[in-house]
Amino acid sequence: MVKLDTLPVVRVQANGAELCVEALGERGDPPILLIMGSGGSMEWWDDEFCERLAAGGRFVVRYDHRDTGESTTYPPGSPQYTGTDLIDDAVAVLDGLGLERAHVAGLSMGGALAQVLALDHPERVASLCLIATSPAGPDKDLPGMAADDAARLNAIPAPDWSDREAVIDFLVDYSRAVAGRSRPFDEARHRRMIARAYDRSPSFESTNNHHLIDGAPRWRERLGDLKVPTLVIHGREDPLFPHGHGVALAAEIPGARLLTLEHAGHELPREDLDVVIPAILELTAP
Repeated sequence: MVKLDTLPVVRVQANGAELCVEALGERGDPPILLIMGSGGSMEWWDDEFCERLAAGGRFVVRYDHRDTGESTTYPPGSPQYTGTDLIDDAVAVLDGLGLERAHVAGLSMGGALAQVLALDHPERVASLCLIATSPAGPDKDLPGMAADDAARLNAIPAPDWSDREAVIDFLVDYSRAVAGRSRPFDEARHRRMIARAYDRSPSFESTNNHHLIDGAPRWRERLGDLKVPTLVIHGREDPLFPHGHGVALAAEIPGARLLTLEHAGHELPREDLDVVIPAILELTAP
């Protein structure tokens, strides 16, 4: 099977930015657009996850957000775009590849973008797969982060963003802190992936710009308007968006199904792919 690191990338123009896009699989297969979370380039979509979807007969598309990877970057602390622009970027990726409609999977912030994409551009979205994400926040009925989890994250010191090894160590520690605790953490795999992401970015500090942008207008009250098949995947041990966020999403989107990963945190672990891949292939079947 073709490996992702052998594929040529495509450059897509999107509202004044250039986005780096990569696709795997047969062009005629049902397309799946993958939207990563805050600060995440395409590397954060695990290669094995993408390759197994493609082997299942899907045309898999992943891309670098603005301020990540090889897409347009802005000065640290000065993003020149909004959350709505990031949603429009997803549309631009579909346009750039000539895809009228796609199944859309989003993780964390990417799941929020996917929800609004489906609400604002329903003709472009065939189904939704919402991973480790939330319908809103912070709402009083949604569980907040546990105090010990917050303390663990706050105890990780910010790195010198120009120091490659310090940044890799920081993001490995962060990834460990948000992962499920009932399974061993695969540090070596995370370290390799983060190193690759760092090396592809001309200004890795700019990934923090995602935390500064204006988000999309509130959308939770519109979730009942969604009319596409939806799969919600959520880790029982997610510290950032505790499991109740996934439960709420599945309850408020008509016909949505909740797949709980009992030992997962704020992540999509390889150990769960034997369950996750068949579920997504079923969701996206022609």
